[in-house]
Amino acid sequence: MSDYDVTAESAASPSAVWTLLLDARSWPSWTPIDALEIGQSEGLSPDGRDGVGATRAFRTGDVVTKERITALDPERVFGYEGVENPFLSDYRATIELQESDGGTRIHWRGEYVVAEEMREAFPAYLQEFMQGMANGLAEHSAKM
Repeated sequence: MSDYDVTAESAASPSAVWTLLLDARSWPSWTPIDALEIGQSEGLSPDGRDGVGATRAFRTGDVVTKERITALDPERVFGYEGVENPFLSDYRATIELQESDGGTRIHWRGEYVVAEEMREAFPAYLQEFMQGMANGLAEHSAKM
């Protein structure tokens, strides 16, 4: 089992950060993700407040990954699991938000099994990619 663990600090309130996490349509604006594939997603909320069980399909380059929301503790914990990913299996992740000096500390961590041919390089790549995700969330939420 491999893992990543990243943190970022946002000047935004937990409420502002939470709003972006719930709205899958916002993710391409603050992450390296190219697009939300609506036709391959299931259970998306029209008001941008996706709930537990919603499956979101994100495309980065030619790769589409699907993730299902598994836990929501408003403005505190956002959990999800991988449904479909060509490089990972048994993927589970948690994003914890903690109020901090008028802003929000974002703690994003995940565990996964990586395909054999990717085991050497992928963990470092994913650590950096996820740090970019957390940083993007922190910066974008502060502009709202």
